[in-house]
Amino acid sequence: AQVAESGGGLVQTGGSLRLSCAASDKSLIYIHVGWFRQAPGREREGIACINDEDGRIAIADSVKGRFTISKDNREKKVYLQMDHLRPEDPGVYYCAADGAWGPLHDRVLGLGSELYQFGGWGQGTQVTVSA
Repeated sequence: AQVAESGGGLVQTGGSLRLSCAASDKSLIYIHVGWFRQAPGREREGIACINDEDGRIAIADSVKGRFTISKDNREKKVYLQMDHLRPEDPGVYYCAADGAWGPLHDRVLGLGSELYQFGGWGQGTQVTVSA
């Protein structure tokens, strides 16, 4: 899968950012998309994912109530709306795409699939939160 993110930047604590992800793979009927983030010195963390077939979503507890994932079928993009950003939210945010829903769901909810190789990753976009 080909994946590309955009929309990162610098924002003050309490502010908002919206990230976009464009994913494509002609070999797949459905492309499920997940958002991950990685802070310096920390492992990559799954934070949200959305099912391309039926719109189901999964949100990590660390961002629940503040971050929203959605998709625009016409634009073929997945968005991560991040509100009420906190000092612990900065990092490089990555978008991953895969034809399988289970591993994305598991990674976001901390249920496993740490060794699963997703079909495609974006290059990442930096999110910085200032005090």
